[in-house]
Amino acid sequence: MNLEILYHDQWLVVVDKPAGMLVHPGRDPEPVEQIAMKTLRDQLGQRVYPVHRLDRPTSGVLLFLLDQEVVDCVRKQFDEQLVKKTYAAVVCGETPEEWTARDELQKSEGEPFREAETYFVRDRMCTIGSDVFSVLTAAPKTGRFHQIRKHLLNGGTPIVGDFLYGEIEKMERIAELIDQPRLMLHARQLSFVHPVEGHEIVVTSPLPKRFAPF
Repeated sequence: MNLEILYHDQWLVVVDKPAGMLVHPGRDPEPVEQIAMKTLRDQLGQRVYPVHRLDRPTSGVLLFLLDQEVVDCVRKQFDEQLVKKTYAAVVCGETPEEWTARDELQKSEGEPFREAETYFVRDRMCTIGSDVFSVLTAAPKTGRFHQIRKHLLNGGTPIVGDFLYGEIEKMERIAELIDQPRLMLHARQLSFVHPVEGHEIVVTSPLPKRFAPF
């Protein structure tokens, strides 16, 4: 399977990562077709360098660099919070029209809490059967582990399809209701400064078909 390319030049490539695919190899062995970095490497016939990540169940805009000399420049943009990221998410229940979550987060139990900030806007609400859902745009300022998912869980509105943090029975019931078990989180847009040419690059990915019920 080839990845859909959203932007490509001699220094970088932006792809639309499907839900269920890893960005780079993990601890456990995985088939090449389940790892975006290896799939893209074989697709382009050259080495690629990841500079950020998306969770395995999250789909959407994913940036790779093609020249190692510009890797540090782009990573610095991420470190200095200069890269703008927006996500689409569907959550259980009714949310405020807009708000900023600033709960400090820890990667795992026993690790220190770190500052985290996500800005949310409710785009619309919808009802399916007796269930109410909110469709959101999320703009994380920081890049903590599972930041959007944890901030929404802390607010009492877990993301639909979040079997890791949400209540399992509820998620299973909703998955059956919409005939779709996957996480409703999609990296919709990425904005950054081109590391060589210096102009702004804005890349957008359309919503996947799994968002159709909402």
